[in-house]
Amino acid sequence: MSEIESHYDTAVARSRHRQRHGLKRIRRALALAMGLSFLILGVAWADEPTFNLTIQAHRFVPEELIVPAGQRIKLVIHNTDATPEEFESHALNREKVIAAGATVILYFNPMQPGTYEFVGEFHEDTAKGRIIAK
Repeated sequence: MSEIESHYDTAVARSRHRQRHGLKRIRRALALAMGLSFLILGVAWADEPTFNLTIQAHRFVPEELIVPAGQRIKLVIHNTDATPEEFESHALNREKVIAAGATVILYFNPMQPGTYEFVGEFHEDTAKGRIIAK
């Protein structure tokens, strides 16, 4: 092997080493950035006010929830009935079937002040309620 080839091989090896080392640093930086963003988002989501609804005897309890307007909320719905129910709100553009004995969590983006009606689609005559954003 000539001296030129030897220098070339050494230069190529150093270049590959730098590339691998650089990629490791980039991967570490990306992992750190993603971890921090998830942490920040987790803290932001953890601050959401939580409201609870229970489906009991084919009714929503309570029938009326007052929530803060302009703030994302978390709604926990627990179905204590022996049959499924569907939470449906055209005003909130939301539908969710809740199995008997199950609990679901729904998130709502900030609402404008107002009243938002919802029903239990499987028992619309008794399962009625509203969310009032103030």
